[in-house]
Amino acid sequence: MKSVRDFLFYMKKIVLTGGPCAGKTTALVKIMEHFSSIGYKVFIIPELPTLFLQAGMDYLTDNKQFFYEGEKATLEMQIAMEDRFQRMAETIKQPVLMVCDRGTMDISAYMKPELWEEITAVVGTNTEALRSRYDAVLHLVSAADGAEQFYTTATNKERTEGLELARELDKKVIHAWSGHSRLRVINNHEKFETKLERVLQEISDVLEIPRQAIKERKYIVKLTGEIPEAIESKIIQTYLTSEPNNEVRLRRRILNGISVNVRTTKKTLSNNEQVETERQIDNNLYKSLLRSADPYRQQIKKTRKTFIWKGQFFELDTFIEPYNGLQILETRGIIEHEVVNFPPFLEVLEDITGNTKYYNYNLALKENNH
Repeated sequence: MKSVRDFLFYMKKIVLTGGPCAGKTTALVKIMEHFSSIGYKVFIIPELPTLFLQAGMDYLTDNKQFFYEGEKATLEMQIAMEDRFQRMAETIKQPVLMVCDRGTMDISAYMKPELWEEITAVVGTNTEALRSRYDAVLHLVSAADGAEQFYTTATNKERTEGLELARELDKKVIHAWSGHSRLRVINNHEKFETKLERVLQEISDVLEIPRQAIKERKYIVKLTGEIPEAIESKIIQTYLTSEPNNEVRLRRRILNGISVNVRTTKKTLSNNEQVETERQIDNNLYKSLLRSADPYRQQIKKTRKTFIWKGQFFELDTFIEPYNGLQILETRGIIEHEVVNFPPFLEVLEDITGNTKYYNYNLALKENNH
């Protein structure tokens, strides 16, 4: 494993976002302290909408032209500031971590899709290009959802949202980023320190610093009602031939008619640490890599619904091929001693946490389907 001193220029750019009162300010301090201490030059790009508000911008104005020019200026300045800091980073002979306190797609959560398309076209960009500017997006769930006792407007004089509006904004921001191949939603926990630790762990993953593999909880479930405000996508997963102790997969995720292709490599080291590398790839490389599909495994096709319930993030996969109709619910970031807040529209049939039979890698085995 390379140390940070082995790189001439190495930079990762992530977005730290979230709903109101999510803990971003504290998390940014922890990120700066931790990664600076292990040899990274850390840049924190400030939250531009707050700067605009302080300068006199009114994002709640009824003046449509004022609103349009303000949002357009916010997007232009966000792009320009990130680009200037990237040029600065290229002069530094040490690895760089650039953390954006909110990113370009956050802006879209506060306007109608038609206006967003108009503004991005005028600026000369689009949603897909803006998402692809970042290596990862970490969304911290608002304290208004599942940790209401900690929700306060006192820490930010610009924050006037009530609980319901805060929850709504939280989900809008997640939806804005939902097409990103490496969106990670950071739950609320009984202890805020646990939430911060999860942020550091996820960034370590992005930087490809080995850490202990985190086992998420999994359950076979039956959907008994509608999921409110779920984000639905289609997933096609193909496993490639690989070396021992390696797992290589291609994943095509189709959301709102747009396909995103990701190549993921998981390598388990002798001490059980796991290094996971994800790379977004174009359609031509995706098609080329499909020729190396593992002949002993078939494609997995499924629909995925992601949602937040009582401050906890869930993924519900409904399999089409193989095991048509199998439904697996997976928690994200719920630590060992915490209770899972199962929603009323799901019936839990079996806890399969740690049961290797239900790993996607094993479900894809052709011999399992006879």
